[in-house]
Amino acid sequence: MNEQSLLVIRRGMNASQDGPGNRLVYHLQGCNFRCRWCSNPESIPLQGLTLQTEPPRCSCRAISVAALAKEALAARPLFFGGGGVTFTGGEPTTQFKALKTALELCRANGIHTCLESNASHPRLPELFALIDFLILDCKHYDNQAHLHWTGQGNATVCENLRRAAGEREQLLLRIPWSAASMPKHGTRSAFPRTSRPWAWNASLWRYCAIMNLAKKNGSNAAGRIRWKILPFPMPPLPPFAPHCKAMALA
Repeated sequence: MNEQSLLVIRRGMNASQDGPGNRLVYHLQGCNFRCRWCSNPESIPLQGLTLQTEPPRCSCRAISVAALAKEALAARPLFFGGGGVTFTGGEPTTQFKALKTALELCRANGIHTCLESNASHPRLPELFALIDFLILDCKHYDNQAHLHWTGQGNATVCENLRRAAGEREQLLLRIPWSAASMPKHGTRSAFPRTSRPWAWNASLWRYCAIMNLAKKNGSNAAGRIRWKILPFPMPPLPPFAPHCKAMALA
């Protein structure tokens, strides 16, 4: 793929949880994690996959960074309440070069930027100056548990979270929580007492409650989309594909 294009799963306006205000949200293809609770497994393969729709179609399409910037400019009248453009996934940093260019163009045009990331890319700090609102996930503070639940260790994640908490005035830290993934904690409030010191420097915390949505025959809960996942290494998914819903800490 041309590094000046992005593979986009979908895009649309959202004013609920993808950053402040009304936002144009781009869901980018590809993820380096294999979270057992992933609610969008079709977003994992880096080059997309074939959705078993009628007719079959690819899960993503390429959009040039220039076209994306033009689209964002056209949408500016809709960015009320401090809105702007959000890049999420999948994991957007799997398309690092094109993502960086897109962020640069948005900032050059005075558009508020937001990034949602699993904090695993070693070059993530290079993007800090280009991001107005940063949302980072800590899937688990324990390295072995992180490896078990996501297929990756958390050393780079923790280093990036430490840097973000220390170098930025704003950081929204999200933590997926369930009795299965964090049984030792018992309550959500126990996590900060056992987590890394950088967690206390985050400007805002949110927990993501992992809530089960039944999946039947490889279709989503509404039965509208069926997908065939192409071969790539990942741990087996549980019989129910959980869904993350952001909830603010009391």
